[in-house]
Amino acid sequence: MAKTSDYNEEDIRSLDWKEHIRLRPGMYIGKLGDGSAPDDGIYVLVKEIIDNCIDEHVMGNGKSIEIKVSEHKVSVRDFGRGIPLGKVIDCVSKINTGGKYDSKAFQKSVGLNGIGTKAVNALSNYFKVQSVRDGRTKVAEFERGVLLEDHKEKATTDRNGTIINFTPDELIFRNYRYIPEFLENQIKNYAYLNAGLILVFNDQKYFSKDGLLDLLRSKTNEDAIRYPIIHLRGEDIEVAFTHSNEYGEEYYSFVNGQHTTMGGTHLAAFREAVAKTIREFYKKDFDTADIRQSIVGAVSVRVQEPVFESQTKTKLGSMNTAPEGGVSMKQFVFDFLKKELDDFLHKHPETADALLKRIQQSERERKEMQGIRKLANERAKKANLHNKKLRDCRFHLGEDKNDHVLDTTLFITEGDSASGSLTKARQVETQAVFSLRGKPLNCYGMTKKVVYENEEFNLLQHALNIEEGMDGLRYNRIVIATDADVDGLHIRLLLLTFFLQFFPDLVKNGHVFVLDTPLFRVRNKQKTIYCYSEEEKQKAMTELGSKPEITRFKGLGEISPDEFEQFIGEDMRLEPVFMKSETHIQKLLEYYMGKNTPDRQNFIIENLRVQLDDLVVS
Repeated sequence: MAKTSDYNEEDIRSLDWKEHIRLRPGMYIGKLGDGSAPDDGIYVLVKEIIDNCIDEHVMGNGKSIEIKVSEHKVSVRDFGRGIPLGKVIDCVSKINTGGKYDSKAFQKSVGLNGIGTKAVNALSNYFKVQSVRDGRTKVAEFERGVLLEDHKEKATTDRNGTIINFTPDELIFRNYRYIPEFLENQIKNYAYLNAGLILVFNDQKYFSKDGLLDLLRSKTNEDAIRYPIIHLRGEDIEVAFTHSNEYGEEYYSFVNGQHTTMGGTHLAAFREAVAKTIREFYKKDFDTADIRQSIVGAVSVRVQEPVFESQTKTKLGSMNTAPEGGVSMKQFVFDFLKKELDDFLHKHPETADALLKRIQQSERERKEMQGIRKLANERAKKANLHNKKLRDCRFHLGEDKNDHVLDTTLFITEGDSASGSLTKARQVETQAVFSLRGKPLNCYGMTKKVVYENEEFNLLQHALNIEEGMDGLRYNRIVIATDADVDGLHIRLLLLTFFLQFFPDLVKNGHVFVLDTPLFRVRNKQKTIYCYSEEEKQKAMTELGSKPEITRFKGLGEISPDEFEQFIGEDMRLEPVFMKSETHIQKLLEYYMGKNTPDRQNFIIENLRVQLDDLVVS
């Protein structure tokens, strides 16, 4: 037992606001990351600032927002009322200070705790705030939360509003970079949720007229949906959904304009209410899985004082929060859909008929698969999955599995040597390794039956626990770790085909990555440099001089476990696999994995010609 003398007054510390944020940034912005995932901290910083602009717009102040991101610098300007000039410094540097504690000033706002902007300030190596109100302006500049310069008020002809400029602190966010597509998707969502608002991102204008209808139009292809998108609006609630030809379920949920990527009570209520209303409309007790199979849906609610499960507001946690109070979220959503969806299906019999046929098709496919699935599950157990194919992480063997799921990673690799090195080098608490045997099957154009009949695919889906959908996903990051040669690239392509064909939600929700490992090791007796490109190799050779030793890694199996630890730790380089909203999965797969089409032939010829031209010039 520890002695009380080991714990005394000297062990108690009091931190000021900026010290606490910098010491525990995860409490305020979630995981740090390097920008390779859409929920990494650098994107949360941008979101926190834009959220304030959105709240101004929702309250009827300002019709446009300007956002600029160049390398590491971020600028956000709204045209709302502007922060009261006498409180500019307090609003960005004093915890529990803001205008959102008065519900009359900011009703149904996404931010209520007065923390977001302060977190951005504390986690930036440069932060500048400017407010313009009625011909006067006030500017203050900070470094890592410390006030650098308090500018005096002065006259101006600028329009009212607030301007924030910041640069994320490289001491907190190591080797980070902004991926424009992630920012673009973030900004598009703001437009969909605030019809009529103009957002200008790096001189590109984003605007939505029809809200969630526009969102689903951007996420689906007209040729791939079974019936026109059902779009319903009410006071403080908006929903849209359709069924596609793809596998799985796909949802987009929002609370007060905040994209709740982890869902919550409003999304659970929406999924349940859709199933229940459809059963009652058709007067048939359909299996819930048949109703939800291939659904693409979106739900947005406005709530007074929402309760989120974290400061990053990715999951709504309030069970009894409804827009006007008095009823649960579940009852509020169900009452809305019971009336509006039922009325819609009665008024649109063609849509109702197409919806029924899609559910019946899913029902037939499920029943046809029942016997195959049973045999596949038995085979998975006999294969002793967790010992032979999967080296699981200790996290999944513990009791508090849901507490750290965001930290978990599964590496998918090929060959005993590569999987052996990864297994020895990994962080056993949160990193797991799945070993492939040779190249996977090209499953393009096949039905989901092949997932159960092919041993590799069957064991992989069991390892991920995605047979019944994404709710049971065991790993937040799925990392394809293959050699950087032709065979490795082919395996990578075959795995991506598998995910896109049968589990597209994994890619659409940002769970799939490619591991970037060094191609060269350049070293002398004093220093070792790992290089990821020919250009980096040349720089390393110049830096080390005197003819350093150069090793070309032909495969992952050639990298020792001791070296691997450096490539899958804090500085792990991951390339995210993401899809642009206009991308059609089946057309994409047909182009790359279908028969040798003329389009693909022309693409290869043209790119080969460009490479040859470059070779001649050089």
